[in-house]
Amino acid sequence: MDARQSQRNVLTAAAAGCIGFTGFTLVMPFLPFYIAELGTTDLSEIAMWTGLTLGATPTVTAFVAPLWGRIGDRYGSKLLVIRSLIAFVLTNTAMAFVTAPWQLLALRALLGLFAGYGALTISMAAESVPRARMAHAIGMVQTGHRLGPAFGPVIGGLLAPLVGLRNAFLVASAFYAAAMLLILVVYVEPRAGKEPRKMRGGREVFAQILKLPGFALALMMIFGLQTVDRSFGPVLPLYVSQVGVEAARVPIVSGVLFSLSAVSAAFGAFLAGRLLQRQSAKRVIVVGTLTAAVAMFTIVIAPSLWLVALSMVVIGAAIGTATTTVYAVAGSLLPADAHATGFGLMTTANLMGLAISPVVAGFIGGSGLRIVFVADVFLLLVLGAIAAKRMASPPGSSAALLDGARADASPEA
Repeated sequence: MDARQSQRNVLTAAAAGCIGFTGFTLVMPFLPFYIAELGTTDLSEIAMWTGLTLGATPTVTAFVAPLWGRIGDRYGSKLLVIRSLIAFVLTNTAMAFVTAPWQLLALRALLGLFAGYGALTISMAAESVPRARMAHAIGMVQTGHRLGPAFGPVIGGLLAPLVGLRNAFLVASAFYAAAMLLILVVYVEPRAGKEPRKMRGGREVFAQILKLPGFALALMMIFGLQTVDRSFGPVLPLYVSQVGVEAARVPIVSGVLFSLSAVSAAFGAFLAGRLLQRQSAKRVIVVGTLTAAVAMFTIVIAPSLWLVALSMVVIGAAIGTATTTVYAVAGSLLPADAHATGFGLMTTANLMGLAISPVVAGFIGGSGLRIVFVADVFLLLVLGAIAAKRMASPPGSSAALLDGARADASPEA
């Protein structure tokens, strides 16, 4: 594949991810209002249905993502991304016509069987470039993934009063359709025209991937960073009200803080590729986790709106940088015939953090909102210490780290 098409593939994967995540966050933040519109009036029931509906897709996807990854390794990721985006188009369209909350839950659970395009777009970009540019490619796609949640709620907030919540789901479907067409028309599979790969047994491949030097550590780091990153949702609006913001302004202030965090995380994902040209991955991850821990501790000891906003920007950038670096290192370990499978396993670790974090944060936040941030500081310090102690640090540039990690892995894995 020539360099121009390679770069086009990376930009296409990044843009499709951004458009898709924009479509998701365009409607999902307003799900409680939609459930109320369906006739549920009790607040506890609205909260219950919202939690179940939001958790259904990532819970199911966490189990099936590696299995779809195996199919992607055989037939190519492009086909699976198109399949996934078609599923999003159909289910979001159906959500515009539901009449009861259980129907929303059923559709979201069904969607989980076909979701996971986010990890596949990362795999598509990583497969399209030489190993030396893998970190840059992954950083570009994750930048798109992070920017989507920054744009989506704003667009949704403007659309909902104009077209109604039901029609907002149809608009979200249009976003997914646009992402699908972009992949279909512009992206060229790196092994297009070749026969499907002969595949080893799935159980054997999963076992050998998990035995790759450093891969299990990467999964743990992804889970831990995602757990911290998603812990703010249940408590941030309440914490904002405690630092002196008027009740009427809490929703908009909270929305701005979430958007700031998403944009800074996108910047951190982009920055990771640049940093890895000069620094070892180990140093980038350790500095990123410790920087996030210091910023988080600032929220605990000096609660004011401006310090919270500044800290959220720093935390987002630091976690975005560290997460993208972990993905780049883990991706460099994967053999060609298990690329999408490995990214599927990383998706499982990511989604487990996504599913568990809000529940744990909501539970411990009942004893005091600051406890959530204290717990995040502790977890970040633990992750930094583990990375400093257990992560290999070969001499030379980050490219040497990636090549060295790949060389350590068995070519038969």
